[in-house]
Amino acid sequence: MQVVDPHIHLWDLKTHHYPWLANPQTSFVGDARELKHDYLIGDFLRDAEGIEVLKTVHVDANHDPADPVEETRWLQSIADGEGRGMPNGIVAYADLSSDRAEAVLEAHASFASTRGIRQILNTHPKPLYDYVGRHYMREPQWRKNFALLRRHAMSFDLQLYPSQMDDAAALAREHHDTQFIVNHAGMFVDRSSVQGYRAWRDGMRALAACANVAVKVSGLAMFDHAWTIESLRPYVLEIIDTFGSERVMFASNFPVDRLFASYAALWKAYASIVDDASDVEKEALFMRNAERIYRI
Repeated sequence: MQVVDPHIHLWDLKTHHYPWLANPQTSFVGDARELKHDYLIGDFLRDAEGIEVLKTVHVDANHDPADPVEETRWLQSIADGEGRGMPNGIVAYADLSSDRAEAVLEAHASFASTRGIRQILNTHPKPLYDYVGRHYMREPQWRKNFALLRRHAMSFDLQLYPSQMDDAAALAREHHDTQFIVNHAGMFVDRSSVQGYRAWRDGMRALAACANVAVKVSGLAMFDHAWTIESLRPYVLEIIDTFGSERVMFASNFPVDRLFASYAALWKAYASIVDDASDVEKEALFMRNAERIYRI
């Protein structure tokens, strides 16, 4: 099986600081204490044995927010050296609410493999699920700096919850010439109610109505630790129906999803779910969309 994986993370605890791994906790996404070890390109390739990974995109691994450019510098050195091109694309971190945002974006843009920015936006009334505790998309300074992405032809990885999708759709319409990529299938966290399902479904449809929004089917295991192919199937098919096969990418979210599955098991599950799709659709979902959208 050949794949392009548009959502992986690497970290080197010996040389870099990752606050969440300095004092790892157990949360709804699993036990981060099991991730407190180096995860380098060689570790990823060993995990991927049995799957032919053609290209990868690295998404910020919550590196030290005081020096986000250092993560990009390190990743570019890997791509230029032992990674032999991988990661082929880098989605870096920048705090768009900061007065330093413009300088940070310019620094990221100086590296050949930089393709976009992710700033996690997830906010939720339940502390268990809340990441950032504020609504960045509603802040004037954040919105002003968001407009700088276009200057550097950068995409934006959109990690949020369904309750935030209306705000995100409005942002996508305002910045119709910026590529948005929804992370982790829209992070359908409120799974125990009809209202929660409808919020996810309707929010994803609002985002899909914007031609500049794509989505990664990834991170499903964070909300379904004992997943099966059948438990994933309805979410995967709903997303493909909503966005169309030309705007959906399968991704691994490794090594985080390694807590709940092997690399091969994850990709084989995706393959099983879309087994009766056309060859053209499968190529798009597993490879071509990621290559096109991330320009790798």
